[in-house]
Amino acid sequence: MAEEVGRRERFPRALRRAFLLLIFVAAMAAVVLLVPIPPVEDLRAMVDSAGWWGPVAFVVGYAALTLAPVPKNILSIAAGVLFGFGAGLAIVYVAAMLGATAAFWLGRVLGREAVERFTGTRVAKVDEVLRRRGFAAIIGVRLVPVLPFTAINYSAGLTSVGWRPYFLGTALGILPGTISFLALGAYGFELGWQAQLAVAALGLLTLLGVVYAVRARRKDTRTDV
Repeated sequence: MAEEVGRRERFPRALRRAFLLLIFVAAMAAVVLLVPIPPVEDLRAMVDSAGWWGPVAFVVGYAALTLAPVPKNILSIAAGVLFGFGAGLAIVYVAAMLGATAAFWLGRVLGREAVERFTGTRVAKVDEVLRRRGFAAIIGVRLVPVLPFTAINYSAGLTSVGWRPYFLGTALGILPGTISFLALGAYGFELGWQAQLAVAALGLLTLLGVVYAVRARRKDTRTDV
């Protein structure tokens, strides 16, 4: 009897947390849509006048924007334009990892319990695969530049992927795509070999990510049989 009452009390709590997560994401999206983004030249002037606060402000803004459904790749290109390749890479990498960490824990704390309550055993198989292959699975999805960064962050928090495999897989998986998009921002207007190499790398990463996903799915299918 006491156990049944406890379950009933946990259900509204899980529902409230999931609702808070939805409200948070919607609020972040509304901010992005309603607050105008200044032109690149204005942003460059602001960064130059801010001194060392400029990169700090960009890191905070980038990390916050990744909590909303904003294409991270556009932010990476903008960083290449504003800071150049070397400094831009360090800034974007730190910001992306901060955003990925925050979104993961928001999803884990606010949404994971609701997923378990609503789906029960229906996602048990997926959870088991992610628990076994968390690190490889995260690297696989991170290597595909066109997959939405924010959605992956929140979704990982809703699954049983461990924090360490998620963090390490993200840290390694986002590097190639981040480097490529930064190169587009830093060198794209020159249309030199750097920009051409960045475009080629993005295409190759997408292809490798798709191949990896197909092979992993076939392997899991054979294992289940």
